[in-house]
Amino acid sequence: MLIITIKQGKEKSLLAGEPWIYASAIEKVDGKPNEKMKAGGTAIVQSSSTKFLARAAYNSKSQIRARVWTFDEGEPVDHALIKRRVKAALAKSAAAAKKARPDQVVKLVNAEADQLPGLLVEQYGGKDGYLICEFHAAGVDAWKVPIVQTLIAETGCRNVYERADELVRKGEGLAFVEGALAGDEPPDEVPVTENGVKFALDLKTGERYKFR
Repeated sequence: MLIITIKQGKEKSLLAGEPWIYASAIEKVDGKPNEKMKAGGTAIVQSSSTKFLARAAYNSKSQIRARVWTFDEGEPVDHALIKRRVKAALAKSAAAAKKARPDQVVKLVNAEADQLPGLLVEQYGGKDGYLICEFHAAGVDAWKVPIVQTLIAETGCRNVYERADELVRKGEGLAFVEGALAGDEPPDEVPVTENGVKFALDLKTGERYKFR
């Protein structure tokens, strides 16, 4: 297990609930070399006096060296936690998803706001449409399979597509990958109405076009 020790005085932001740990706040990282190089591996975060502060996803290639999963020492980071977080995020967005028209895009998961740092999930077309996922951080990227499995199980939507921002993933030291994670890829364009305005949207890139 990796252990991140925070510099004395730098733990205040964590104690206040800040979920990001920057490289400048870290005194040292202890662990096996292969664990340090594994993007998204779970680490225990402690103060300079070795007091437990958090469990976080560590990434040696990002300026945000770690993103907090939990401040609860008794809460392990495992499949059960990931499943709970995804289900909780979907419960929060359920009302909006239920009342959305087939030509609307609904945000289902909103990264840190849903305690899933770096994960964005949108839905188009309801149960028979598409889930569009973006994995902007190493932690959620490492848990991609259980995240997708839970999304499918909870929404009933069988088509899941990974959309990628090349610059963001490069900054995280992650490979640029995109494509269908389950089911079919979305079409090149779908009709979308937002605030009474109709336009064409490429779900695979997020690009908007004048409706033809």
